[in-house]
Amino acid sequence: MDLSEPTARPGASILALGAWTVSLAAIVAVDGTPGWRVARALVVIAIGVGAVWIERRHRRSSGFVALALGSVGIVVGGVLGIRFLAAGSIGVRSIGGLVLVAAGLVLVVAGGHELTRDLGRGRLVAIPSLVLLVAVVVWTTFPAVLATNVPPIDRGSDTPAARGLVAEDVRFSAADGIELAAWYVPSRNGAAVVVRHGAGSTADDQLAQASVLVAHGYGVLITDARGHGESDGRAMDFGWYGDDDVVGAVSFLADRPEVDADRIGVVGFSMGGEEAIGAIAADPRIRAVVAEGATGRTDADQAWFDDVYGARGRFQQALEWIEFTLTDLLTDASRPTPLADAAAAAAPRPILLVVAGGVADEGHAAEHIHDGAPGSVTIWEVPGAGHIEGFATAPDEWESRVVGFLDDVLLSEPRR
Repeated sequence: MDLSEPTARPGASILALGAWTVSLAAIVAVDGTPGWRVARALVVIAIGVGAVWIERRHRRSSGFVALALGSVGIVVGGVLGIRFLAAGSIGVRSIGGLVLVAAGLVLVVAGGHELTRDLGRGRLVAIPSLVLLVAVVVWTTFPAVLATNVPPIDRGSDTPAARGLVAEDVRFSAADGIELAAWYVPSRNGAAVVVRHGAGSTADDQLAQASVLVAHGYGVLITDARGHGESDGRAMDFGWYGDDDVVGAVSFLADRPEVDADRIGVVGFSMGGEEAIGAIAADPRIRAVVAEGATGRTDADQAWFDDVYGARGRFQQALEWIEFTLTDLLTDASRPTPLADAAAAAAPRPILLVVAGGVADEGHAAEHIHDGAPGSVTIWEVPGAGHIEGFATAPDEWESRVVGFLDDVLLSEPRR
């Protein structure tokens, strides 16, 4: 049989492709700038139309297309449908996600059957190859979709008052105009610090560390990242909007009468630490940064994979490039400056990296950032600590090292 001949098999695959196209086009057009929403929807529609044409005209090729699109549908639909329903959000992402899962399952079954039905013993090679293809699609698509589609995250029950802090509820604008929420404890020593939480958390998760800074006289602005807690905007778990958030927070502190605008720093955790490193490169008003658990937010930050893991590292770097390229297509945010480059751009302003001794990759990432600016980046590894557990593991040393670092820069350094 000539595999290039039209196949008269519209059936379930055609219906599934139609459902896949409509639901995914609706999902990608939910938010963003009007032009970007239309562009993304048109891309999805073009892919869907192309897939239908291939399904009708090229039997064997249609199997690969159905398998790839079906895998994307299962991953995207599963992330959105389940995640947003679990968060109590009924809308385009949740309902559209469930439709995508159903369509994806149909396409994966149809594609796998099409590719293997005439192979005989060749299935022994074809089936593992198809499994690998699906694995690559899932591996790269899942984190990109997860990071760019985050349900609302409410603040927890902890409050400044519960820790004996007298804090103001404040709001300010990020550099791009998004309104953000924070708690602010006024400065008593003329210096102030922005505190940034990690992905999937809110300002209340860093109150323990903020309390230590307050005890030493620092003004502390404990922020909710956009889309988290009481802040407006769309959340993004790789922190690509974070530099704008931090710059807005610095502007808030610089306008406070009790704060010397030359004595402002940032303390960030995980995603917040990465945002802090990016922000110090973008904003010369930031005099110092403490970043705990910072590893990377683009494929460029994983350049050390090759040296540490060899061939496996190079393969993982390729997957990371696909993942972050997909991420770039799924968000209006621009791909941020690599952390090592940001550290170099910020030099000689100092950065303290707090690294979990129990997480080997944090150490590798920290060394890579350090290599970008060896004269201004310092690493403190907390033995036995897990990710952003420096304070919980060694509270006295955390206080001594972090406060001492900030004191040396923000209090001892003469004004410009």
